[in-house]
Amino acid sequence: MGNDPFGSAALRRIEWLTLLLGGVGAAWAGWRWGWRGSVGLAVGAVLSWVNFRWLKGSVQAFGRAATAQAGSQHVRVPTIAYFKFFGRFALLLGILYVILTRSWLPVIPVLAGLFASAAAVVLALVYELVSTGVRQDAGGS
Repeated sequence: MGNDPFGSAALRRIEWLTLLLGGVGAAWAGWRWGWRGSVGLAVGAVLSWVNFRWLKGSVQAFGRAATAQAGSQHVRVPTIAYFKFFGRFALLLGILYVILTRSWLPVIPVLAGLFASAAAVVLALVYELVSTGVRQDAGGS
């Protein structure tokens, strides 16, 4: 398994699946709602991706600090980890406010794009379950 922390492959998979689903969704939204719908879904998917990246980074920083403190080392959590953890809410709320009140982007595609990372998590989970089952079958378990 190398020196990758547990779950890092799944986290990378979720990141690229979020962008892939956003791209596929934007193409579909372009067919369904026109170019504005396509741009709206793409904007929502990118926001979803940024939200996931910031959440992942801050949780990993908190986890490293907790692990170090359990080993009786005193480690400070970087200020940027707090900014990313709480700032993602401000970023999403601020951008959503502008999109919903002042933008020419349709609301439904933007909101649909925001669910790209949730859909990516589900797909990554299904992949993990299926690949684990295949590995167990190949191993004779």
